[in-house]
Amino acid sequence: MKLGIVGAGVIVHTLLEFIHELDEIELVAICALPHSADKLHALQAEHGFTYVYTDYDEMLKNEQIDTVYIAVNNHLHYLFGRKALEADKHLIMEKPFTSNYEQALMIAKIAKERKLLVFEAISTIHNPNFLKIRQLLPSLGDIRIVSVNYTQYSSRYDAFLKGEILPAFDYRKSGGALMDLNIYNIHFIVSLFGEPEEVHYIANIENNIDTSGILTLKYKDFNCVSIAAKDCGAPFINCIQGNKGCIYTSSALFTLTDFNYQLNKQEAQHFDLRADAHRMKHEFISFLEMYNNKDFEKMDMLLDHSLMAMKVVTQARNDIGLVFPDDSNL
Repeated sequence: MKLGIVGAGVIVHTLLEFIHELDEIELVAICALPHSADKLHALQAEHGFTYVYTDYDEMLKNEQIDTVYIAVNNHLHYLFGRKALEADKHLIMEKPFTSNYEQALMIAKIAKERKLLVFEAISTIHNPNFLKIRQLLPSLGDIRIVSVNYTQYSSRYDAFLKGEILPAFDYRKSGGALMDLNIYNIHFIVSLFGEPEEVHYIANIENNIDTSGILTLKYKDFNCVSIAAKDCGAPFINCIQGNKGCIYTSSALFTLTDFNYQLNKQEAQHFDLRADAHRMKHEFISFLEMYNNKDFEKMDMLLDHSLMAMKVVTQARNDIGLVFPDDSNL
């Protein structure tokens, strides 16, 4: 895989913490805005990028790049992702996949028409602990209640209260608690249980953005509650409860460092199957395997999952009338 990276923020630095462990990924180029040029050249020196760009369209002309990793603000995902596909590059899109379901459908359509691979970089569903949870799930019997909670007071919220609107709290950049923290919860739920019958969202709105909220997903025989907050904090509590047992963890679902499995009247079993790997490493191993094998069947399965998650997000926003300027961008 010959990778071009778009962005120079925190998530890119996080990626670069482990990417050199995957020998089959070559860092060809990195691109960001002109004001980040010094930062880009520093990353080039440290990580061995062959090219540095401050013009995305120019980077896409580089025929040495066959895959583009999009790590820019949420509202740019669709535009940058579409451009990459139209330049015949495979695509790795940071979460959230796009701003809304319609954009996600268009990305999927273009990728399939051009026979290109598209992945959403959502670490949760590639985590070995998550895969074990999926394996153990049937033994819990009939699911009755699912509750997940990712609440973390954001340092950016202090700036937000002072009138400094950073991307995580900017409705013009598709920010907010639903798109940031709750997206991990949504992926966890829909990957285990599929598409819900009903979606409802109750949110605390400040300056046109949800700073926290409670999402409810109704399935045929049970209900899920998914809480996310950037304006307050609490211990992480996540639990799947069936009539024969439960699975629970006090880890945030974006890392899912460990979990407990307990059948009725039995002692809990503790699991941590990550082997101390970086939280993003397993997803990139998965992407690399699909890339090497041109495994479009598995890609389609993951893409359907991303579409389902974006459908839930869009339904939740519609439920409270939360509109982003990027919604009309197709």
